[in-house]
Amino acid sequence: VVMANTFTESQWRALLDTRLMELDVKWETALNATNESVAMNARDMDVAWLVLCGALVFFMQCGFAMLEAGIVHSKNVANILFKNMIDASIAAICFWLAGWAFAYGDDKGGFIGASSFSTSNVYNYAGGPTGSDGWEGWFFQWAFTGACATIVAGSVAERTKLEAYFIYSIVLTVFIYPVVVHWGWGAGWLSAWGAYPDSDGVARPLFKRDEDSNGMIDFAGSGVVHMVGGWSGLMGAIVVGPRMGRFDPVTKKPTEWHGGNKTLQSLGVFILWFGWYGFNCGSTLMISGGASNVAGKVAMTTTIAAASGCIIASILGKVFEGHFDISIGLNGILAGLVSITANCSVVNPWMAVIIGAVGAVILYGGHVLILKLGIDDPCDACVVHGFCGVWGLWATGIFCTDENVQYAAYPNVNDACGRGEQFGVQVVASLAIVAWVVVTAGALFVSINKTGGM
Repeated sequence: VVMANTFTESQWRALLDTRLMELDVKWETALNATNESVAMNARDMDVAWLVLCGALVFFMQCGFAMLEAGIVHSKNVANILFKNMIDASIAAICFWLAGWAFAYGDDKGGFIGASSFSTSNVYNYAGGPTGSDGWEGWFFQWAFTGACATIVAGSVAERTKLEAYFIYSIVLTVFIYPVVVHWGWGAGWLSAWGAYPDSDGVARPLFKRDEDSNGMIDFAGSGVVHMVGGWSGLMGAIVVGPRMGRFDPVTKKPTEWHGGNKTLQSLGVFILWFGWYGFNCGSTLMISGGASNVAGKVAMTTTIAAASGCIIASILGKVFEGHFDISIGLNGILAGLVSITANCSVVNPWMAVIIGAVGAVILYGGHVLILKLGIDDPCDACVVHGFCGVWGLWATGIFCTDENVQYAAYPNVNDACGRGEQFGVQVVASLAIVAWVVVTAGALFVSINKTGGM
């Protein structure tokens, strides 16, 4: 007490300043530690979310396998299951070696990535103390790659040699599909996230190459995944030709054909519907920072479109076939799911009803069309994924709202949906994807057929 009384005012102020500085340091240290802990928790949630959703997407391989096994003759079940098994395995190795680099590597002219081969940008502590190292990103995108490749198996089922299919699966997963991924989801010319960056690295996408444009909106892959698989399947079905006896040699009309195992078909479609929540909801790529709300909305629009597709396809089957056909209804579910995949985050629920319904009409019309053209696609995979994939991209431009685009966290704030520009971008994107796949996959199948035979 005596010493305290001897302190001058300046000494008291100096002591107080020292204590305050010490408190500031302690407070800043505690705050930094808290912020770091929060960031790490958010990172952990995001990684766990993507791993879980990736596992759901991978489980769709089982759905494709069961659906296709339920469509083909029993003698061909082992063959189609083998193709589904090998697709996932080839996709894993090829996407690791080069597919990831072509999809997400440093941009070369807006066309293809050209770095990070063998995922060299994914390694321990790549994200620092609070960021992601990137392992889960590769896992999630591999699951998409495998799904894209497996679509083709349904189109060329029951008459394609395994060796020919191996070659196609390798080329698709290492080159054809990754290029389209780069266009739309990497830094390619269609991307909303990295196209035509300015001096600050900010994307300036189609059409105007400024903040007034969004680039292609394909939230979960109606175009990037399903169109690539579906149109590749169409080219494969055309080149390999129809199954023996599928069309009458005189009238050229389709003959009565094996109805398949409806139990396996139903099991396969319900597994696919279940896995689709990983496909669409997981395309938020995170669950923190408000992304959970977007994921919830996506789950709702996805469900409504699938249900709408099922109902309308079943009605069409009754009207035109004279009876309710469960196979048509099941494919209607898939048509609705493919149609909503691009736009699930940027449309309202009532719009999802229309999108799924139109997808069902396209399904039935496409089914009739390819048979009239003499094209044999046992699973209607080219219709479900290829034709409905185009509709999914177009429907995005027709039904998207600028408010929904911002809610879904697309980077530019504008009125591209309201003034119609977005529809134009979606049409250009769909035409580009069709052209790319028809040329590359068509050339590949023709080459295989001319050399070793399909």
